[in-house]
Amino acid sequence: MPAEPLGILLLAGDHERAHYAFVLATSAAALERRVILFATNAGCHALCADWSGLADAARDEVIRGRGVAGLAELREAARALGVRLMACEAGLAAAMIAPADLLPEVEIAGATSFLGEIGGGQMLAL
Repeated sequence: MPAEPLGILLLAGDHERAHYAFVLATSAAALERRVILFATNAGCHALCADWSGLADAARDEVIRGRGVAGLAELREAARALGVRLMACEAGLAAAMIAPADLLPEVEIAGATSFLGEIGGGQMLAL
């Protein structure tokens, strides 16, 4: 198991990037890697209980119809695998998303907290 964590920075608020952020997060966690998924700005929609605010949210139904795991399944897998979910406090304000709209396990933090958590680990930005 790699000692360094994987940080995934979700900047964009479209379904495709959010979906793949969760694909990468769950894949790394399944390999027993510590993963922190940090969303900011419109990307915070992916951490909302109702993620229909993502651009092109209807894409989820299309890919599920093709046998690909949808965002709901990936988010549940991320929780089960221990992926740490963080939403940027400033990003929530910028996207006009209330903290009460987030999944209960989402932590609200700043970029310094995210960077501190990944330390010298890898970071991917989507």
